[in-house]
Amino acid sequence: MTERSVDTSVGLRSPDTVMRLARLGSFHQCRLSFMRQLTRRFAREAWTVTRSMFDINADGVGRAVYQVDTGSRKYALVAFGHDLPDALRSDRVIAERWDATFTLFDGVPSGDDIERLAENVPLQEAGRVSGSELTLSRANRSARLWSYVVDRLANGQQPDQAQLDETGYLMRTTAVYGSGKFGAQDRAGIADRLEFDAPFQAEMLTVYLIRTFVRDLVNHIAAEQGGAASVALDPLLAQGLGIGNSTGLGMAPFLINHPRLLNNWISARETAVARVCAVARAEPAAVDQFKVIFTRFKASVAGWQSAHPLQQEKLASLVQDLTLCERYLDETSPDAVYPWAGLMAFAVDALSLEGQEAIASLILEPYGDLVDDLASEMSVPADPPHIDGTQTIAAVRAAMVDHYDWALKMDWTTDTASARVWYVSAEKLEPRLGERAEEPIEPYEQPLAPGRDIALAHSDLAGWDGSEAIAAFLLKHPEHRQAVRRVLTCDFAPFAEIRDNTICASMMPIDMLRCKLSFFGATKFDPRSDRWVRICMFSGAPYPDEISPVTSDLWVYPTPRE
Repeated sequence: MTERSVDTSVGLRSPDTVMRLARLGSFHQCRLSFMRQLTRRFAREAWTVTRSMFDINADGVGRAVYQVDTGSRKYALVAFGHDLPDALRSDRVIAERWDATFTLFDGVPSGDDIERLAENVPLQEAGRVSGSELTLSRANRSARLWSYVVDRLANGQQPDQAQLDETGYLMRTTAVYGSGKFGAQDRAGIADRLEFDAPFQAEMLTVYLIRTFVRDLVNHIAAEQGGAASVALDPLLAQGLGIGNSTGLGMAPFLINHPRLLNNWISARETAVARVCAVARAEPAAVDQFKVIFTRFKASVAGWQSAHPLQQEKLASLVQDLTLCERYLDETSPDAVYPWAGLMAFAVDALSLEGQEAIASLILEPYGDLVDDLASEMSVPADPPHIDGTQTIAAVRAAMVDHYDWALKMDWTTDTASARVWYVSAEKLEPRLGERAEEPIEPYEQPLAPGRDIALAHSDLAGWDGSEAIAAFLLKHPEHRQAVRRVLTCDFAPFAEIRDNTICASMMPIDMLRCKLSFFGATKFDPRSDRWVRICMFSGAPYPDEISPVTSDLWVYPTPRE
């Protein structure tokens, strides 16, 4: 294999291009997605998983413990199974009972730990956990698949592949809490551990282990019901199943509330794309690998279903995009100079946003050695940056124009521009989105419209001497401190801000949801409205007893079935 030639002068795409909601809402998983980071590390460091307890009855009630040994530390998923009547099964965040509840324990739990957790974990928000717990989660059985799969296995038959594909999971989580919620360990307490260096690794590990528990549980219940006549779920069928998740508005404000984290995620991805586009000539092995993955992705898209008209339209465009892209690849010499930059340029000219961002993800696949190091740059310290009060007002104004010209040009007094209000529901304790002209909720508005807030600060700066320090302005207008902080953050974090109106009448919250979930590594997004989306996690991934350096990464592109 020849040495790779890289032109480091190739730049990143502009934030004005990338940070628009419609584009963010077309992102796909990629090599830097958090699930894949986890499974690669799992295999690379030869982690092991041991089921040290499985005390579950024929109805699925009981407890189980799955211990993880990373070589340097141990963790344990502590799972509780419950007998939940069908009428009480709900995806709502305000539900009070679930089919199963979980926590990720830091270390190996003692008998006393498990008894303490048994009194609290099944209660979820109503209970309390300790600093020894890293996550808190719960899941419900699929109303369409669970009983069907149990019955088939109990009777010695495998479930139908098509029916499994239609749903994609046997259980779906309704929350995976971490970072200090309900008494669990704060992110700062584990941030220095290499295995949790990347964002959301404790949460991803939780979901990965839940998937193993679900496989074991369905096999166990089927065996209890069918006895000697029963069979276990075929490993290939099990591998295709993931863990479902329904994600709503509660997640949408995350990207606005964590601008530096958002910057690091996007910056890592854009840097990866730029590095690959800077490859002067593609080695034959890289071209061959790309074409194999492209073919697998195309087959996966053919099986991607959605009930939402918006996603159906995007999927139709994506199918056409991939056909056009396939033709481009057939007609382009593999010896072309800067082939990946040429492919990206073609995508911009010929494909939809959905297709463009799919290609941006796919071109990274042959170049793990070139881009995987960026994973270590995707987290940020917990503390927000201080405002440099010595910055001149002229400098802050200039930064506002540089980063928020789109917001400064907007007339925020119109009903369309300020149509929506973000607020927190007193009943559900979750972010919600209301109509400003129709509901008396404006007094409860959350600061989730950065563009409007920067425009207001810019207006109040009019008439101030540009040579004065911004501290003088903020002493008189402390209400603009957060706006100024965001502006100054963009000076060193150019991808920190969504460059769109987050309260306008046409804003689609699912664009924010999909952006975040794509970095998790979710696939086959299925919006159910403009405010919530169903996804599947770890579908196709090897189970702990199957994982190896060969199987640990490209599972997200399954081999097409005959």
